[in-house]
Amino acid sequence: MSHATLSRRGFLATASAGLVIGVVLPVKSRAQSGAAQAFDPSSDASTFAPNAFVRVAPDDTVTVMIKHIEFGQGPNTGLSTLVAEELDADWSQMRAESAPADDALYANSLFGLQGTGGSTAMANSYMQMRKAGAAARAMLVDAAAQEWGVPASEITVSKGQIAHAASGKTSGFGALAEKAATMTAPAEPVLKKAADFVLIGTDVPKLDTKTKTNGQAMFTMDVYRDGMETVVVAHPQKMGAVVASYDDAEAINVAGVTAIRQIPQGIAVYAKNTAAALKGRDALKITWDDSNAETRSSEEIYADFSKAADAGGRSAEEAGDAMAGIDGAAQVIEAEFQFPYLAHAALEPLDAVIEMTDGKAELWMGSQFPSLDKPTLAQTLGIDPADVAINVMLAGGSFGRRAQPTAHVAAEIGEIAKAAGGNGSWKLLWTREDDMTGGYYRPLTVHKMRGGLDADGNIVGWHNVVVNQSIMAGGPMAAMMQDGMDPTSYEGATKMPYDLANLKVDWVRQDSPVTVLWWRSVGHSHTGYATEVFLDQLLEAGGKDPVQGRLDLLKGDMGRDRAVLEKVAEIAGWDGTKVRGDRGYGVALHESFNTYVAQIVEVSDNNGFPKVEKIWCAVDCGIAVNPNVIRAQIEGGAGYGLGSVLFDQVTLGDGGTIMERNFDTYRMLRINEMPEVEVAIIQSDNDPTGIGEPGLPPVGPAIANAWRALTGQNITKLPFTKSVGA
Repeated sequence: MSHATLSRRGFLATASAGLVIGVVLPVKSRAQSGAAQAFDPSSDASTFAPNAFVRVAPDDTVTVMIKHIEFGQGPNTGLSTLVAEELDADWSQMRAESAPADDALYANSLFGLQGTGGSTAMANSYMQMRKAGAAARAMLVDAAAQEWGVPASEITVSKGQIAHAASGKTSGFGALAEKAATMTAPAEPVLKKAADFVLIGTDVPKLDTKTKTNGQAMFTMDVYRDGMETVVVAHPQKMGAVVASYDDAEAINVAGVTAIRQIPQGIAVYAKNTAAALKGRDALKITWDDSNAETRSSEEIYADFSKAADAGGRSAEEAGDAMAGIDGAAQVIEAEFQFPYLAHAALEPLDAVIEMTDGKAELWMGSQFPSLDKPTLAQTLGIDPADVAINVMLAGGSFGRRAQPTAHVAAEIGEIAKAAGGNGSWKLLWTREDDMTGGYYRPLTVHKMRGGLDADGNIVGWHNVVVNQSIMAGGPMAAMMQDGMDPTSYEGATKMPYDLANLKVDWVRQDSPVTVLWWRSVGHSHTGYATEVFLDQLLEAGGKDPVQGRLDLLKGDMGRDRAVLEKVAEIAGWDGTKVRGDRGYGVALHESFNTYVAQIVEVSDNNGFPKVEKIWCAVDCGIAVNPNVIRAQIEGGAGYGLGSVLFDQVTLGDGGTIMERNFDTYRMLRINEMPEVEVAIIQSDNDPTGIGEPGLPPVGPAIANAWRALTGQNITKLPFTKSVGA
């Protein structure tokens, strides 16, 4: 691939822009799909670009600039659907390209900066992208009206064709691009009513499926620059350790190794190819300073966290008098839930490519937060942010791993370029072992819970103490904390839909050199399990049906919770029977990211270990823009969550050494272990909400509840392998 094909700064264009209102879009790299033509606003008017999101080419193709990174969750398709709907385009003419790093144009309206996370892509873009499509349509219609000398009100648009019935005139979008560029964009374009939707709510094919399956899609791993060197970094094997000294005498003599340099993150090995870089790194002799490292084992951390829970924490939510309710209860039930550190284990490990040219930097990376990566890279290199260009690449998964408040990958590759000095290009590669042992895990967490029941089996007291590290503290996200409280540490344990008159939720913050990060569904990934398993225990002890007991507890205004719970019971044929033959059944309900999900799971006993046979799921995520994507995300979230509760853990051994290094020890779900998933999508007129994460939190507790029903075993220490064996 030529240098020009992957460059944004060169402004080497094969087509050009007719109009850009209020903005000038930089040249788009064709590295993502090659579907759209790059353009230069200073050239002729053969491409119509009415706003920062829509471009209409002379060949009638419509390219949507996607401000949210695509790593499999579907924004390329979902956001393009919104534009196509209001533009009245035919789906066959739609294309998607990743937007460049630019806060002014592409900020996430819910974050105030350009970034993807918290299942917000659709929620913050729904009206914005519809308006972008509607504005482009209005300008094309005005252009046709002027060109044909007919009233705009008589012009129709359908499936990419503009028509005037009385005169018989028709046109595609491209032929009117130049004229449309002279039209005034409407400040508030008229949007369709939901009843008139043609594409929204249908299973339009994903735009990136073909290129991802035929090998044409470009990921960071696929980017090669002229003269590029490959760099791997020797990182510490204990969290918080730093280099004390190193000997590179053998490493520098490895054929293909060009340089070895110390950077703040460790020892960087530069080489002509990946094999040489890895061989050179293996030959390094490094002495690490562990004086500030985490040297406790996981079991020691659990013990410390449990002790901290007993000491109490700060109140995150309180209603009534939980302590009095528990103290006066006829029956008190207690449970301590333990959740391990979890790696994200995305298919594509972390990587990045940087090219330095006369003090300017160009970066290729699966950047989930370009707004943080760009200034961090500029600061690391000591250059103006205006001299940094970021090409946001397709990424092979994330699950939160690429959403880095510290922008540590951008900082690392910046240090690599700085240490090399001068012009050049370098590819940073993290191996699977680097990725698995590199920290930024889902926080290890303890929930210590107590519940009280009266003589009739009603819940009269609920107390949950959550103990873990804060993801937000100490970084750019610390400003989002509330009076020192990190809501992502206990979200889902608070604001439950149940009417628990005497409730108290406390949070105890603990610190460790182990770096932690968002993990798919963040706090909900453990709070959903702890609350729904413990609730099931209380309902069982009180003689209540798991489904009806939950329905009876729902607050009066919890209609959407009620709807998904009733729907999942309907599709699963729930009749209150928790065990049928050799199958056990469990239920869970959890809302996260403003999306409501209920699941029922069927399990069997496979030599003392649960085998999940089927999952029924009901979901309410507002307007279903693409039901196929919703189903896929529910299935993916369920599978990811299933693997995490059954098998996954990152453990610190004696002295704090990380034990799991690859998929041979970090046990992932296998394809033959993936159950059938039946998804019912609740029809809704509410604005769309997130779907990338909400399918995960209920699956674990539903499995645990089904397993307890079948075997009597209550799993409070995850993963299941820790409690019942492999």
